[in-house]
Amino acid sequence: MNKSLRLIRSIRLIVAGLVTLLLAGATLAAGTSFGFAVTAQSGSSVVLNPQHPERYVVKRGDTLWDISSMFLRDPWYWPEIWQVNPQVENPHLIYPGDVLVLVYIDGKPQLRIEGGSMTGGPEKLSPRIRSQDLSAAITTIPFGTIGAFLSKGTVLQADEVEQLPYIAAIRDGHLIGAAGNDIYVRGDVGEVNQGYSIIHIGDPLIDPDDNSVVGYQGIFVGEGSIRRIGDPSTLRLLQTRREALAGDRLLEQDFDIPLQFYPRAPDRDVEGRIIHVVNGLALIGQYQVVVLNRGTAHGLDVGHVLTVWRAGETLHDRIGGSTFTTPDESAGTLMVFKTYDRISYALIMEATSEIHILDKVRKPG
Repeated sequence: MNKSLRLIRSIRLIVAGLVTLLLAGATLAAGTSFGFAVTAQSGSSVVLNPQHPERYVVKRGDTLWDISSMFLRDPWYWPEIWQVNPQVENPHLIYPGDVLVLVYIDGKPQLRIEGGSMTGGPEKLSPRIRSQDLSAAITTIPFGTIGAFLSKGTVLQADEVEQLPYIAAIRDGHLIGAAGNDIYVRGDVGEVNQGYSIIHIGDPLIDPDDNSVVGYQGIFVGEGSIRRIGDPSTLRLLQTRREALAGDRLLEQDFDIPLQFYPRAPDRDVEGRIIHVVNGLALIGQYQVVVLNRGTAHGLDVGHVLTVWRAGETLHDRIGGSTFTTPDESAGTLMVFKTYDRISYALIMEATSEIHILDKVRKPG
């Protein structure tokens, strides 16, 4: 009799356990996280941030990367959950005051813009035309941070240098130019009052994979504007950080950077290296601008996110007597914001350890 009772109790415990597991699975399918990350669907790589909000009111100063990080463990999966309304003008843009709501459709998380605002409360979703200026939309990355680094220098493609206008001479026979001097420029320049940065051509950038020159360091000299068009044209130096020399190149000051784009992983495998840091520091940290030896020819595009890998070291085994190479270690994340044929600009978004020139970059995964 005792054996029968114990058997019945065991069966009841097993059944109760199965029911609990089934209920938990149903709850997870509905999107409840219980304090840990929820995957969008079985087999999906989209994982929510365990601390994600259910609703978020977009604030001035937010960036898309910041918002993506609130909702996702890996911000570059943003396109997987962001559902745009095709009947809304510029449906990919997000503005301060927009209310983002996390919902679940067929067990998959989706992020949408809710009607209403921070003060007006929720409204029924309906198509609408936004009247906000494009410049009011939040940017993917902080432009002020990028601009601060790019103002200290730039990188010129190898085939770009010879096409740029250059300083042929400095007025009154001076060997060097400074703020207030007029300089004579040869080459194709814009109209009168067009602004230019003066760039000194520095060391070449070498692709470590094939030892070819893919670009040159551009050292910022100063700024000026065109006073007279001709051959030569005349440019007045308005401010300088170092002396202007014959042979320095002129670069238009409008640096075209698309600020509204989606962070996402590349469509194909990419592996390259960091070959330059814009401010010249040996150690690279968050929000610093770097140059990669990969570009559109290798499948990179604006918005692509790559993982930075600190290259392994070759060490001597003092016990075994041979050498060995330590494995590559993940060091951070960067996002591409400007591409050329063989090089790209990228911004370090996260730095989990020290990042150096020649560290590797790869598609996340």
